Amino acid sequence: MGVKDFIAARSIKTKDHARTKAAELTLRQSIYPICLVTILFFLWGFSYGLLDTLNKHFQNTLNITKSRSAGLQAAYFGAYPLASLGHANWILRHYGYRATFMWGLFLYGLGALIAIPCIKAHSFGGFCAAIAIVGSGLGSLETAANPYITVCGPPKYSEIRINISQAFNGIGTVVAPVLGSYVFFKFDDKTALENVQWVYVAIAIFVFLLALAFFFSRIPEITDADMEFQANETHANADDQPFWKQYRLFHAAAAQFCYTGAQIAIASYFINYVRDTQPWSTDSSAAQFLSGAQGAFAGGRFFGSFIMTFIRPRWVFLVFLVLCVVFIAPAAATTGWTGMSLLYIVFFFESICFPTIVALGMRGLGKHTKKGSGWIIAGVAGGAVVPPLTGVAADAHGSQIAMVVPLAFFVAALSYAFAVNFVPAYRDPADAFSTTEVGLSNTRVDEENGVMSEKMAADEKLNELEHVSHKN
Repeated sequence: MGVKDFIAARSIKTKDHARTKAAELTLRQSIYPICLVTILFFLWGFSYGLLDTLNKHFQNTLNITKSRSAGLQAAYFGAYPLASLGHANWILRHYGYRATFMWGLFLYGLGALIAIPCIKAHSFGGFCAAIAIVGSGLGSLETAANPYITVCGPPKYSEIRINISQAFNGIGTVVAPVLGSYVFFKFDDKTALENVQWVYVAIAIFVFLLALAFFFSRIPEITDADMEFQANETHANADDQPFWKQYRLFHAAAAQFCYTGAQIAIASYFINYVRDTQPWSTDSSAAQFLSGAQGAFAGGRFFGSFIMTFIRPRWVFLVFLVLCVVFIAPAAATTGWTGMSLLYIVFFFESICFPTIVALGMRGLGKHTKKGSGWIIAGVAGGAVVPPLTGVAADAHGSQIAMVVPLAFFVAALSYAFAVNFVPAYRDPADAFSTTEVGLSNTRVDEENGVMSEKMAADEKLNELEHVSHKN
């Protein structure tokens, strides 16, 4: 094979109107692409966990207020809708998932490299700009990775798949604060800032290598035609309506905005909460406690995924989100070990909410799936709004009372959890996908010969007969 043929075989352009076998991938066929894409979940979990640690670190080294340090979160999550509704969504719809993964990794690496001179110059504004580029890259990855995991494999297990993949995101959020506690808080300010630089050098090298891995890998591309077929097979038929009438999707996006904003705010000010409510604690020990809380978060995702094999995901989502509200409320009025323990419990029950909103919100979108996923991921912009509000409250009343702000947004997100369980127009499409046998029974593709399923062949034959009859 020549160089020209080699490059052509790895074309990043996909014909979105064409049906492929990707809509009917079996469990075995979906293992490799899911494992490769799951690495991305770890990456942005690590980046997000690192951001929470840097929030407190910059308060110390640059002498800035809690509300100003939230500029990191505002820059990072504010870039998400620019990606999910803008450049990344355009690439996803015109080129496909693999191209979007590569683009997101490129932006992530570029932002990491730009961060290095900003750290050397002690420029908080410059570092926020670099973090915005990182956020744009991670927003691109989330725009593609979340829907890809949801649709790659039998739709019956989509919520379980995305929660397991997102559990590795949780592992990344555990590793980052542990690293931060040893690399940022146990050295003098000058050495700590140098250590931050080397962390971002390592990130840049790794993500550029991973982008190459995606270029050389052949992973299934899932087209709009595939998703339209899947929606028809499950009788969800939600894509019969124009995109702007997909009100379930926009409700899911609004819930994602509220939920994600609350989650990010709690994590961003966890270290401050521990320092304010437990005077004996240090920044280093508080960062280690944050790592433990993120461990509870990751454990909750594995536990939630297990529970979803027995109970419908929409019910698990409702119970977990209600319990977030139940336990965050007393945390705003409690100090010491009790208050921190309550936040640990909140982290545990937050675990499955984000990915389950993604999966449920995309149910039945069919040909609108790629466009719709951008709207749900744009909801991550809540992380640019709620943390600064929480920071203002923390500066005025302390980190403990400030937990009332994320509580209010959790309550707002509950509207979607109740709708998807008790409103038939929301509930029925979700349940249709939970019971379908696509990818599990007769619709599967012959794995050895790569031939079409009997159903696809029959559909093609029917189309040929209809064409002949019209001709006659």
